Amino acid sequence: MRGGWVYIVTNRPNGTLYLGVTSNLARRGWEHREGVIDGFTKQYGLKRLVWYEPFRTAIQREKTMKHWPRAWKVRLILDMNPEWRDLYEDLAN
Repeated sequence: MRGGWVYIVTNRPNGTLYLGVTSNLARRGWEHREGVIDGFTKQYGLKRLVWYEPFRTAIQREKTMKHWPRAWKVRLILDMNPEWRDLYEDLAN
């Protein structure tokens, strides 16, 4: 796929959110789950992939969304994933 993925990970439903961008969602999801990269997500235990979308201009989309209110990001999650399931499991199938 050209472009990339914009995604949100969290530690629990309605918990801390992290918005990121990657060209390889499965690999990046694994990195979050395993805590192999030091930083914010490892510090706060953000391992649950709860939302993602492909975008041709993923980096620009991420920059825009980082300025959104939290409520808008939560609405995206609820629209796609109302149970706040870990969607990483879907990537492996």
